[in-house]
Amino acid sequence: DMVSDNRTLVTEFIILGFRNVREIELLLFATFLLIYALTFTENVAIILVIGMDYRLHTPMYFFISNLSFIDIGYTTVTVPKMLANIAIQSQTISITGCFTQLYIFFFLGSTECFLLTSMAYDRYLAICKPLHHTTIMDHRTCLWLALGCWLGGFLAPALPTAFIFRLPFCGSNIINHFFCDSPPLLELSCQDIFEIEVINFVVGTTVLMSSFILTMISYIFIVATILHVPTAEGRSKAFSTCASHLTIVTIFYGTSVFMYIRTKTIQTFDFNKTVSVFYSVVTPVLNPVIYSLRNNDIKQGMRKVL
Repeated sequence: DMVSDNRTLVTEFIILGFRNVREIELLLFATFLLIYALTFTENVAIILVIGMDYRLHTPMYFFISNLSFIDIGYTTVTVPKMLANIAIQSQTISITGCFTQLYIFFFLGSTECFLLTSMAYDRYLAICKPLHHTTIMDHRTCLWLALGCWLGGFLAPALPTAFIFRLPFCGSNIINHFFCDSPPLLELSCQDIFEIEVINFVVGTTVLMSSFILTMISYIFIVATILHVPTAEGRSKAFSTCASHLTIVTIFYGTSVFMYIRTKTIQTFDFNKTVSVFYSVVTPVLNPVIYSLRNNDIKQGMRKVL
Protein backbone atom coordinates (compact mmCIF):
# COMPACT_ATOMS: atom_id res chain seq x y z
CA ASP A 1 0.00 0.00 0.00
CA MET A 2 1.13 3.53 -0.80
CA VAL A 3 2.61 5.82 1.82
CA SER A 4 0.45 8.93 2.27
CA ASP A 5 2.02 12.17 1.02
CA ASN A 6 1.96 13.97 4.36
CA ARG A 7 4.48 11.55 5.83
CA THR A 8 8.12 12.07 4.96
CA LEU A 9 10.06 9.06 3.83
CA VAL A 10 13.16 8.31 5.91
CA THR A 11 16.48 8.91 4.11
CA GLU A 12 18.79 7.95 6.97
CA PHE A 13 18.63 6.05 10.23
CA ILE A 14 19.86 6.81 13.73
CA ILE A 15 21.54 3.87 15.42
CA LEU A 16 20.77 4.16 19.10
CA GLY A 17 23.64 1.93 20.20
CA PHE A 18 24.08 1.91 23.97
CA ARG A 19 22.80 5.45 24.57
CA ASN A 20 20.82 4.45 27.61
CA VAL A 21 24.12 3.77 29.41
CA ARG A 22 25.81 7.11 28.66
CA GLU A 23 27.81 7.12 31.90
CA ILE A 24 29.66 3.94 30.92
CA GLU A 25 30.03 4.75 27.22
CA LEU A 26 33.76 5.46 27.60
CA LEU A 27 34.22 2.10 29.28
CA LEU A 28 32.24 0.45 26.48
CA PHE A 29 34.34 2.27 23.88
CA ALA A 30 37.59 1.05 25.47
CA THR A 31 36.26 -2.50 25.84
CA PHE A 32 35.01 -2.78 22.26
CA LEU A 33 38.18 -1.19 20.88
CA LEU A 34 40.31 -3.70 22.81
CA ILE A 35 38.14 -6.63 21.68
CA TYR A 36 38.27 -5.45 18.06
CA ALA A 37 42.07 -5.04 18.16
CA LEU A 38 42.43 -8.49 19.73
CA THR A 39 40.04 -10.10 17.20
CA PHE A 40 41.91 -8.57 14.29
CA THR A 41 45.38 -9.47 15.64
CA GLU A 42 44.50 -13.04 16.68
CA ASN A 43 42.75 -13.92 13.42
CA VAL A 44 45.43 -12.36 11.22
CA ALA A 45 48.05 -14.28 13.25
CA ILE A 46 46.16 -17.55 12.69
CA ILE A 47 45.83 -16.90 8.93
CA LEU A 48 49.59 -16.11 8.70
CA VAL A 49 50.67 -19.09 10.81
CA ILE A 50 48.50 -21.51 8.80
CA GLY A 51 49.67 -19.97 5.52
CA MET A 52 53.39 -20.06 6.42
CA ASP A 53 53.68 -23.37 8.27
CA TYR A 54 53.65 -26.19 5.71
CA ARG A 55 52.63 -28.77 8.37
CA LEU A 56 49.35 -26.89 8.79
CA HIS A 57 48.37 -27.20 5.12
CA THR A 58 45.61 -29.70 5.95
CA PRO A 59 41.81 -29.49 5.41
CA MET A 60 41.10 -28.67 9.07
CA TYR A 61 43.49 -25.69 9.14
CA PHE A 62 42.37 -24.53 5.70
CA PHE A 63 38.82 -24.25 7.07
CA ILE A 64 40.07 -22.59 10.27
CA SER A 65 41.79 -19.87 8.22
CA ASN A 66 38.50 -19.33 6.33
CA LEU A 67 36.76 -19.01 9.69
CA SER A 68 39.33 -16.38 10.71
CA PHE A 69 38.54 -14.34 7.58
CA ILE A 70 34.85 -14.48 8.50
CA ASP A 71 35.55 -13.39 12.08
CA ILE A 72 37.58 -10.38 10.90
CA GLY A 73 34.75 -9.41 8.53
CA TYR A 74 32.04 -10.02 11.11
CA THR A 75 33.51 -7.56 13.60
CA THR A 76 34.70 -5.07 10.96
CA VAL A 77 31.18 -4.65 9.57
CA THR A 78 29.74 -3.68 12.98
CA VAL A 79 32.35 -2.57 15.55
CA PRO A 80 34.21 0.35 13.82
CA LYS A 81 30.89 2.07 13.04
CA MET A 82 29.76 1.56 16.64
CA LEU A 83 33.08 2.98 17.95
CA ALA A 84 32.72 6.00 15.65
CA ASN A 85 29.17 6.55 16.94
CA ILE A 86 30.42 6.65 20.54
CA ALA A 87 33.53 8.73 19.73
CA ILE A 88 32.02 11.48 17.58
CA GLN A 89 28.49 11.29 18.98
CA SER A 90 27.08 10.94 15.47
CA GLN A 91 24.74 8.03 15.15
CA THR A 92 23.37 8.51 11.66
CA ILE A 93 23.76 5.94 8.91
CA SER A 94 22.46 6.29 5.35
CA ILE A 95 19.82 3.87 4.10
CA THR A 96 22.37 2.41 1.65
CA GLY A 97 24.97 2.09 4.42
CA CYS A 98 22.41 0.42 6.65
CA PHE A 99 21.39 -2.17 4.08
CA THR A 100 25.01 -2.83 3.10
CA GLN A 101 25.80 -3.53 6.76
CA LEU A 102 22.72 -5.75 7.12
CA TYR A 103 23.57 -7.73 3.96
CA ILE A 104 27.29 -8.24 4.73
CA PHE A 105 26.52 -9.28 8.31
CA PHE A 106 24.10 -12.01 7.18
CA PHE A 107 26.32 -13.02 4.26
CA LEU A 108 29.17 -13.72 6.71
CA GLY A 109 26.84 -15.37 9.26
CA SER A 110 25.42 -17.73 6.61
CA THR A 111 28.92 -18.51 5.30
CA GLU A 112 29.98 -19.43 8.85
CA CYS A 113 27.01 -21.82 9.12
CA PHE A 114 28.06 -23.64 5.95
CA LEU A 115 31.73 -23.57 6.91
CA LEU A 116 31.06 -25.15 10.33
CA THR A 117 29.17 -27.92 8.49
CA SER A 118 32.13 -28.51 6.14
CA MET A 119 34.45 -28.66 9.16
CA ALA A 120 32.15 -31.23 10.80
CA TYR A 121 32.26 -33.32 7.60
CA ASP A 122 36.06 -33.10 7.60
CA ARG A 123 36.17 -34.27 11.26
CA TYR A 124 33.74 -37.11 10.37
CA LEU A 125 36.07 -38.32 7.58
CA ALA A 126 39.18 -37.97 9.78
CA ILE A 127 37.68 -40.07 12.59
CA CYS A 128 35.22 -42.43 10.87
CA LYS A 129 37.04 -42.96 7.55
CA PRO A 130 40.71 -42.27 8.41
CA LEU A 131 42.07 -44.33 5.50
CA HIS A 132 40.04 -42.40 2.93
CA HIS A 133 40.31 -38.97 4.57
CA THR A 134 43.24 -37.63 2.53
CA THR A 135 41.94 -39.01 -0.79
CA ILE A 136 38.38 -37.65 -0.32
CA MET A 137 39.41 -34.34 1.30
CA ASP A 138 42.09 -33.43 -1.20
CA HIS A 139 43.16 -29.87 -2.01
CA ARG A 140 40.58 -29.53 -4.79
CA THR A 141 37.65 -30.78 -2.67
CA CYS A 142 38.58 -28.33 0.12
CA LEU A 143 38.65 -25.43 -2.34
CA TRP A 144 35.28 -26.37 -3.83
CA LEU A 145 33.73 -26.81 -0.37
CA ALA A 146 35.03 -23.42 0.79
CA LEU A 147 33.87 -21.79 -2.44
CA GLY A 148 30.43 -23.38 -1.96
CA CYS A 149 30.26 -22.02 1.60
CA TRP A 150 31.11 -18.47 0.50
CA LEU A 151 28.76 -18.61 -2.49
CA GLY A 152 25.91 -20.06 -0.40
CA GLY A 153 26.50 -17.38 2.23
CA PHE A 154 26.50 -14.68 -0.44
CA LEU A 155 23.18 -15.83 -1.96
CA ALA A 156 21.26 -16.67 1.26
CA PRO A 157 20.52 -13.10 2.47
CA ALA A 158 19.92 -11.68 -1.04
CA LEU A 159 16.13 -12.22 -1.11
CA PRO A 160 15.32 -11.07 2.47
CA THR A 161 17.57 -7.98 2.12
CA ALA A 162 16.05 -7.08 -1.26
CA PHE A 163 12.54 -7.25 0.23
CA ILE A 164 13.49 -5.17 3.30
CA PHE A 165 15.24 -2.64 1.00
CA ARG A 166 11.98 -2.09 -0.91
CA LEU A 167 10.02 -1.30 2.25
CA PRO A 168 8.93 2.30 2.82
CA PHE A 169 10.27 3.74 6.08
CA CYS A 170 8.46 6.72 7.50
CA GLY A 171 7.92 8.16 10.94
CA SER A 172 10.59 7.05 13.41
CA ASN A 173 14.07 6.42 12.04
CA ILE A 174 15.67 5.31 15.32
CA ILE A 175 17.12 1.79 15.26
CA ASN A 176 17.32 0.46 18.81
CA HIS A 177 20.46 -1.56 18.21
CA PHE A 178 24.20 -1.04 17.66
CA PHE A 179 24.06 -2.06 13.98
CA CYS A 180 21.46 -2.48 11.23
CA ASP A 181 19.87 -5.78 12.18
CA SER A 182 16.63 -6.95 10.57
CA PRO A 183 14.25 -7.21 13.62
CA PRO A 184 14.64 -3.56 14.80
CA LEU A 185 14.71 -2.38 11.17
CA LEU A 186 11.43 -4.12 10.30
CA GLU A 187 9.79 -2.44 13.30
CA LEU A 188 10.30 0.96 11.60
CA SER A 189 8.49 0.20 8.37
CA CYS A 190 5.11 1.80 7.77
CA GLN A 191 3.95 -1.16 5.69
CA ASP A 192 2.69 -4.58 6.74
CA ILE A 193 5.82 -6.70 7.33
CA PHE A 194 4.20 -10.11 7.79
CA GLU A 195 5.32 -11.49 4.40
CA ILE A 196 8.88 -10.28 4.92
CA GLU A 197 8.97 -11.77 8.41
CA VAL A 198 7.89 -15.09 6.89
CA ILE A 199 10.62 -14.86 4.19
CA ASN A 200 13.20 -13.96 6.87
CA PHE A 201 12.06 -16.85 9.03
CA VAL A 202 12.08 -19.38 6.16
CA VAL A 203 15.53 -18.35 4.87
CA GLY A 204 17.02 -18.09 8.38
CA THR A 205 15.56 -21.45 9.42
CA THR A 206 16.71 -23.16 6.21
CA VAL A 207 20.29 -21.89 6.54
CA LEU A 208 20.59 -22.53 10.27
CA MET A 209 18.71 -25.81 10.55
CA SER A 210 20.09 -27.50 7.41
CA SER A 211 23.68 -26.78 8.45
CA PHE A 212 22.96 -27.62 12.10
CA ILE A 213 21.30 -30.96 11.25
CA LEU A 214 24.15 -31.96 8.89
CA THR A 215 26.69 -30.99 11.59
CA MET A 216 24.83 -33.05 14.19
CA ILE A 217 24.62 -36.08 11.85
CA SER A 218 28.42 -35.91 11.44
CA TYR A 219 28.79 -35.80 15.23
CA ILE A 220 26.44 -38.75 15.80
CA PHE A 221 28.73 -40.87 13.58
CA ILE A 222 31.84 -39.39 15.24
CA VAL A 223 30.60 -40.20 18.77
CA ALA A 224 29.55 -43.71 17.71
CA THR A 225 33.03 -44.31 16.24
CA ILE A 226 34.84 -42.86 19.28
CA LEU A 227 32.84 -45.11 21.65
CA HIS A 228 34.16 -48.15 19.76
CA VAL A 229 37.81 -47.11 20.20
CA PRO A 230 39.25 -49.76 22.57
CA THR A 231 41.59 -47.60 24.69
CA ALA A 232 40.71 -44.60 26.86
CA GLU A 233 43.76 -42.78 25.48
CA GLY A 234 42.58 -43.40 21.91
CA ARG A 235 39.09 -42.14 22.74
CA SER A 236 40.52 -39.05 24.42
CA LYS A 237 42.81 -38.32 21.45
CA ALA A 238 39.98 -38.75 18.92
CA PHE A 239 37.63 -36.53 20.90
CA SER A 240 40.24 -33.80 21.41
CA THR A 241 40.43 -33.26 17.63
CA CYS A 242 36.71 -32.36 17.69
CA ALA A 243 36.44 -30.51 21.01
CA SER A 244 37.35 -27.05 19.64
CA HIS A 245 34.97 -27.32 16.70
CA LEU A 246 32.17 -28.61 18.92
CA THR A 247 32.65 -25.69 21.36
CA ILE A 248 32.39 -23.14 18.54
CA VAL A 249 29.36 -24.92 17.03
CA THR A 250 27.57 -24.82 20.40
CA ILE A 251 28.22 -21.10 20.98
CA PHE A 252 27.40 -20.11 17.37
CA TYR A 253 24.15 -22.07 16.98
CA GLY A 254 23.00 -21.41 20.53
CA THR A 255 23.01 -17.63 20.08
CA SER A 256 21.94 -17.62 16.38
CA VAL A 257 18.92 -19.86 16.90
CA PHE A 258 17.86 -17.76 19.88
CA MET A 259 18.09 -14.51 17.89
CA TYR A 260 16.71 -15.35 14.46
CA ILE A 261 14.41 -18.35 14.49
CA ARG A 262 11.40 -16.50 15.82
CA THR A 263 8.30 -15.63 13.85
CA LYS A 264 7.50 -12.54 15.90
CA THR A 265 10.15 -10.10 17.01
CA ILE A 266 10.58 -10.06 20.77
CA GLN A 267 10.21 -6.48 21.94
CA THR A 268 13.02 -6.46 24.51
CA PHE A 269 15.58 -5.06 22.11
CA ASP A 270 17.98 -4.23 24.93
CA PHE A 271 18.15 -7.93 25.76
CA ASN A 272 18.58 -8.72 22.06
CA LYS A 273 21.43 -6.19 21.88
CA THR A 274 23.26 -8.07 24.63
CA VAL A 275 22.85 -11.40 22.81
CA SER A 276 23.99 -9.76 19.55
CA VAL A 277 27.14 -8.45 21.23
CA PHE A 278 27.90 -12.01 22.25
CA TYR A 279 27.83 -13.56 18.79
CA SER A 280 28.99 -10.59 16.70
CA VAL A 281 31.74 -9.24 18.99
CA VAL A 282 32.64 -11.83 21.64
CA THR A 283 32.54 -15.03 19.52
CA PRO A 284 35.04 -13.80 16.87
CA VAL A 285 37.55 -12.99 19.64
CA LEU A 286 36.95 -16.38 21.30
CA ASN A 287 37.23 -18.58 18.19
CA PRO A 288 41.03 -18.21 17.71
CA VAL A 289 41.56 -18.71 21.45
CA ILE A 290 39.42 -21.87 21.48
CA TYR A 291 41.35 -23.25 18.49
CA SER A 292 44.87 -22.32 19.57
CA LEU A 293 44.62 -23.08 23.29
CA ARG A 294 43.91 -26.77 22.72
CA ASN A 295 46.15 -27.06 19.72
CA ASN A 296 49.84 -27.86 19.86
CA ASP A 297 50.31 -27.58 16.07
CA ILE A 298 49.12 -23.97 16.06
CA LYS A 299 51.18 -23.18 19.17
CA GLN A 300 54.32 -24.57 17.51
CA GLY A 301 53.49 -22.70 14.31
CA MET A 302 53.09 -19.46 16.26
CA ARG A 303 56.55 -19.96 17.82
CA LYS A 304 58.10 -20.58 14.40
CA VAL A 305 56.40 -17.67 12.63
CA LEU A 306 56.30 -15.10 15.44
